[in-house]
Amino acid sequence: MMRDRYIKKEEFKEKVLDIRRVTRVVAGGKRFRFRITVIIGDEKGRVGVGVAKGLDVQNAIEKAKTAAKKRILILNLKDGRTIPHEVFAKYSAARVLIKPAAAGRGLRAGGAVRSVLSLAGIKDATAKCLGRTPNKLTNALAAIEALKKLKSLNHNL
Repeated sequence: MMRDRYIKKEEFKEKVLDIRRVTRVVAGGKRFRFRITVIIGDEKGRVGVGVAKGLDVQNAIEKAKTAAKKRILILNLKDGRTIPHEVFAKYSAARVLIKPAAAGRGLRAGGAVRSVLSLAGIKDATAKCLGRTPNKLTNALAAIEALKKLKSLNHNL
C-alpha cells in the first residue's frame, strides 16, 4: 500500500561555501570533526550564513543550515534587483565594499561575497574584497555585515 506523502519544498536555496577538517588533540591522539559554512537564501531578499561542526559532513551541513535559518537577514532591494546605496563593512580581517549598479549590469563580485549577494537576490551590484584574507567564512560574514548597514528605501536620510 502506497500512502500519499507530502514532500515539503525547501523555501531556501543553499550553497556549501567551505568545508574544513578541524582537529582536537586529546590524550589518545587526535579527534577529527568537520566545520561547514553554508549560505542560504530565497533570492527574494532573505539571506543567512550558518557555521556548524559535526562528526561527518552531512550531519554538519544540516546543523549549519539550521544555524543559518536562525540568522536570516531580510533586505529591501531597490527595484528588486540592486541595493539602494553603497556600503562598506569590516568583519575580523575581511573588508568588503558593495556598490549598486544600473539594471542589466549583472553581479560583479568574487568568491564568498558573490554567493551571499546572489542568494540574497541581488542581480545588479559590484563588490570588492578589500581585505587580504582569503578566508571564505570571514568574507561572507563581512558581506552580511555590509548588507545589515543598508538603509530602508522608506526612510528619509
